[in-house]
Amino acid sequence: MSREQNQRPVFFITSPLEQEHVDRIERVANGRIEVRYEPDLLPPTRYVADHDGVADWARSPEQQERFLEHLSNANILWDFPKLPAGSPGIMDVCPNLEWVQTTSAGVGQLVHRLGLADTDLRVSTASGVHAEPLAEFVMLVLLSHVKQLSRLQFDQQDHRWVRYCGDELPGKHMAIVGPGRIGKRVAEVAHAFGMTVSAMGRRNDPERARELGVDRMYAREELHDMLSEADCVVLCCPHTPETENLIDAGAFDAMKDGVVFVNISRGPVVVEDALYTALTSGKIGFAGLDVFRTEPLPEDSPFWDLPNVLVSPHSASTASSENQKIADIFCHNLECYLDGRYEDMRNLLDFKAMY
Repeated sequence: MSREQNQRPVFFITSPLEQEHVDRIERVANGRIEVRYEPDLLPPTRYVADHDGVADWARSPEQQERFLEHLSNANILWDFPKLPAGSPGIMDVCPNLEWVQTTSAGVGQLVHRLGLADTDLRVSTASGVHAEPLAEFVMLVLLSHVKQLSRLQFDQQDHRWVRYCGDELPGKHMAIVGPGRIGKRVAEVAHAFGMTVSAMGRRNDPERARELGVDRMYAREELHDMLSEADCVVLCCPHTPETENLIDAGAFDAMKDGVVFVNISRGPVVVEDALYTALTSGKIGFAGLDVFRTEPLPEDSPFWDLPNVLVSPHSASTASSENQKIADIFCHNLECYLDGRYEDMRNLLDFKAMY
């Protein structure tokens, strides 16, 4: 991963990105890096901030040759490239690679799968970019439940006027598992609705509670105690060996009957058989599930048809402003990178902690 001092770094964009953000990066770079962006090498997008593109798209042999040539010269990448099965390792394909800016926050597992955990590659993530839309999704789930949105929709569809008594959020207790930037924003919004918020993370001291703006922090071994007090449980934690299967049958048993459960974390954090049992038994009154162990969620999954589940196709974090926010991170980091101020780069992935 070395390059000549007088050689401009090569920056190659490997996932769809709107031209306005490419132009902005070029303005910030001001000729100090070579920006390579060839839209015909990237799949058509399905929506704004689509980083994958249409599933059945493939490069022609000529396009693939150009794509690999750019990778072989690249010092900086926008996203890890999707390589065909059987391809050499990423560092073999990109021998000059020094830094990758990802478009996701949860890339720790990917970095380990790619065999990069013991390299000196710099990986900056999109951590924090998705806090606002995810916090809004959490409140969507909560408000849908306490205001009985499904009842209103059914009654309207049937032209039925039946008065009823709903519920409210002030005084309710939210428990956040794995608070970080997302959890902090969720807590802020929950407090705005008059809720009490507790959280469980790596640190459970009062200073951490003040940093996150939560009312109380719990230790890992106190997870069930926290869950037992909650009217709403929100999962925000990254997927690591420590969090895999964290929410199991015992965790669900510890929760109140009728609890609201929201997963904006990763599917493997939850034991899905136990989740299904909790949903069908009434232990969970309502759930908003943005992530699953298998994605896309199979057509025959029983979660589709549960009346107390809102299924979201791993899209709660996606908003039209996403790439602008990621470009903000990249442009800041680019200045640091070019100045050799690597310690000032934001959102650098801790390969050991995996977030």
